[in-house]
Amino acid sequence: MVGVLMVCLGHKHNMNSITDFTDTEQKLTSTLLLKRYGKLLPIQLADCELQLSANSEELTSCPTQYWTERGAQFVVCKVGENRYRCQFFYSDAEHYGTGHDEYSSLEECVLTLLQVQADHEQQLSNISSGATASNLIEEYHGPLVI
Repeated sequence: MVGVLMVCLGHKHNMNSITDFTDTEQKLTSTLLLKRYGKLLPIQLADCELQLSANSEELTSCPTQYWTERGAQFVVCKVGENRYRCQFFYSDAEHYGTGHDEYSSLEECVLTLLQVQADHEQQLSNISSGATASNLIEEYHGPLVI
């Protein structure tokens, strides 16, 4: 992401041109989370202030889906019509992206976010179990730290 400065839980009506997540989009995310975790997870609607362009300092309030599971927090931000950004984090100092700045499909965005976090979780498990770098997949270098 170009910049996530603040996530405000407790969704406010969006005053700019970015439309809120539709019921269909919210159901899609819920379905993908159910498939991943085997249980329903509450998804909170929030607003996130983002710098949408590297050439501008302007911040834009973007509709955001937020959830937490397995010690990680997740955000998916809608930055335009069929345009989404995402990241997961554990603390203020530990943020991770997927390696893609933006997605044109909410499904691809959420699935990639969940896969990268699962890979990160597995990588941490391997490190704590004594696995060495030779045990890890060579082409994968872990999630992108933001």
